[in-house]
Amino acid sequence: MIKDLKGIHHVTAMTSSAEKNYEFFTEVLGMRLVKKTVNQDDIHTYHMFYADDAGSAGTDMTFFDFPDLPKGRPGTDSISKTSFRVPNDAALEYYMDRFKKLDVPHEDIKTIFGKKVLPFQDFDGQMLQLISDEHNEGVAAGVPWKNGPVPEKYAIYGLGPVFLTVVSLENMDAVLKAILGFRFVKEENGLHLYEVGEGGNGAQVIVEERTDIGMAMQGYGGVHHVAFRVENHDELLKWVERMETFQAPNSGYVNRFYFESLYVPVSQQILFEFATDGPGFTSDEPYETLGEKLSLPPFLEGKREQIEAMVRPINTKRS
Repeated sequence: MIKDLKGIHHVTAMTSSAEKNYEFFTEVLGMRLVKKTVNQDDIHTYHMFYADDAGSAGTDMTFFDFPDLPKGRPGTDSISKTSFRVPNDAALEYYMDRFKKLDVPHEDIKTIFGKKVLPFQDFDGQMLQLISDEHNEGVAAGVPWKNGPVPEKYAIYGLGPVFLTVVSLENMDAVLKAILGFRFVKEENGLHLYEVGEGGNGAQVIVEERTDIGMAMQGYGGVHHVAFRVENHDELLKWVERMETFQAPNSGYVNRFYFESLYVPVSQQILFEFATDGPGFTSDEPYETLGEKLSLPPFLEGKREQIEAMVRPINTKRS
């Protein structure tokens, strides 16, 4: 028997500047850089991982540094917005004031599916939102960054619902329910809420069907893929087998060192990943200095000199 997906593992997006990205996610949002490495499929570019205090699965948003890409264009066939969990409604008020002081583009606090949210954008126009856990039940959150600039009682500590914008709700509904085991929860103002496993903010996808806008164009300021949590290596292999059963195009098993993965394109531009909870980000760095040096998985360590000559140095030392 295959187990339910455990929720969202990570979201990977694209940025025009790793330096500005580091400043925004650590100094403005108060998320911890837990890994500074390179894109394993394109080793001359950075891959930055921001998460909770310990780099827990289900808390990290990661970025490919693609300064030469054009800016992305919103539209259909896209992962259109990423959410971050905060402990309560008061945290939204705190971040609202913070965004005003730091000139972060944002909207007013609103309510979606009974949860308070605060939509905002980063410097690339990445569509983001904070979501309050005040009335949330389900997948547990992580631990706020203990040495960050945001008080722990307000700080981001996990990923929330991921938004998909599609031309055909029927097609995505079939993928989510029949293949991935999601449950449809309810519809509200054209938004369709699905959840998996224990449910709640950390295990939800929100789908919007739009036929009045064009297809998105991928680029910086957009999302590359979303990953869902599986328990371990054995469970991941079951998902590989399941994709073969459905004759779904897929990458097959991929070892990313910090976790093990399977990639499945579910449309022309929407890419899903399945990723194991471990080994995790402390497998090659101590907790105290996570993200401070350029980390390379063992299969790239022999190319360290070449890689360090290609990527510009970025000072991320905080200890």
